[in-house]
Amino acid sequence: MADRRGLLLIISSPSGAGKSTLSKRLRLWDPTIRFSVSATTRKPREGEVDGKDYYFRSRDEFEKMVATGEMLEHAEVFGNLYGSPKAPVEANMAAGCDTLFDIDWQGGQQIRNSALGKDVVSIFILPPSISELEGRLKGRGQDSTEVIAGRMAKSQAEISHWAEYDYVLINDDLDRAEEELRTILSAERMRRDRQPGLTGFVRGLNKEFEERQ
Repeated sequence: MADRRGLLLIISSPSGAGKSTLSKRLRLWDPTIRFSVSATTRKPREGEVDGKDYYFRSRDEFEKMVATGEMLEHAEVFGNLYGSPKAPVEANMAAGCDTLFDIDWQGGQQIRNSALGKDVVSIFILPPSISELEGRLKGRGQDSTEVIAGRMAKSQAEISHWAEYDYVLINDDLDRAEEELRTILSAERMRRDRQPGLTGFVRGLNKEFEERQ
């Protein structure tokens, strides 16, 4: 069996379109997929574990990581810095494991423009309609009317970046969307340029030809 280099799987969507649910389903389907743990400057909440939920860093530590190129992407949200450390992702790739990023279009854009951009597979999840999107947000029962209104206002800007992605799925049926997601990942894993062991394998086949002559 030829070796395979791990890839970077970016899944983005407006809030309520199904990004997190599909990401969880994908990891249940294949537990070898590793989730990218973000670094943040915010304080840990009760029960959160460093290195599992987040890498908790001081602002100085975080900014040093950015300055030395140790972050694939980063952004400031509500006064706190968040970002994706490069080292764990590179370790996953070397081990032949895929890394899943549940991030917005801005983070995805930064990763695609990074040194690891050639290893990215990006997927954008669209809702079947805006009314359905709003219905899902309200159906969660987790957010206030004001928060939902804010998420809906932000969703239009997020959806405007759909064309930047390699694949776009319309999540009108969760089971079908999951199946499509699996299909994309399975096909991308088989790309010739993601199987560095193929060259040696084919050389072995040619050697067998030579020995038969």
